[in-house]
Amino acid sequence: MPDNARVHTDSGRRQFLQTVCSSAVVGFAAQAGIELVAPLKLSAQTNLSPDAALQELLAGNQRFAANRLTSIEHDLTILKEHTVSKQEPFAAVLACADSRVPVELVFDQTIGHIFVTRVAGNFVTPEIIASLEYGVAVLGVKALLVLGHSNCGAVKAAMKADTVPGQISALYPHIRQAVEQSGGNFDKAIEANAKIQAELLRTSSTVIREAVKAGKLKVEAGVYDLASGKVALS
Repeated sequence: MPDNARVHTDSGRRQFLQTVCSSAVVGFAAQAGIELVAPLKLSAQTNLSPDAALQELLAGNQRFAANRLTSIEHDLTILKEHTVSKQEPFAAVLACADSRVPVELVFDQTIGHIFVTRVAGNFVTPEIIASLEYGVAVLGVKALLVLGHSNCGAVKAAMKADTVPGQISALYPHIRQAVEQSGGNFDKAIEANAKIQAELLRTSSTVIREAVKAGKLKVEAGVYDLASGKVALS
């Protein structure tokens, strides 16, 4: 067999196995009484509406929380080949830098599907806005989610306002409004922070505000629960 024929055969076999594995996962879940939605085949944002893009994120999170991931079944070689020269994410996420919040896994998405920005405390800065504006204006993402998480160390530190080494305390002012709104309740502060940052993105960025106004983008806030693996919109 010629080398090029072997390559095409191997590639086709990998793609076939990926399809079978994804179907098996969803089928097993259905038998177990878990209503899971199979992942979309995404390219160039697949002309998703903002609502559909958000639902694709949440559907992926349901698969993750049910331990029925489909993204890990994909062949890494194929994924890299398809994303070396371009990226076509359908959603953007502003998440905390916490190592327990692996964004792509949490939403069961493969390489190239989510445009991710991260900072401890998942708050908005000029640099974060610039990055997300690139995602919206250049890459065409349809949904933007500010993702807080349970037991967030940055929020906890801001609530205590203890003396800390280095520049860690530079995080505090960005989270202070949420702390004040929470009345000293840790979980409420985490949720409030995500909502405040989402609203800040809607109002402080002309690019994001105009995209929302035109119906091209949906901006939401949510909290990821470390224990259950579930994301709840705020």
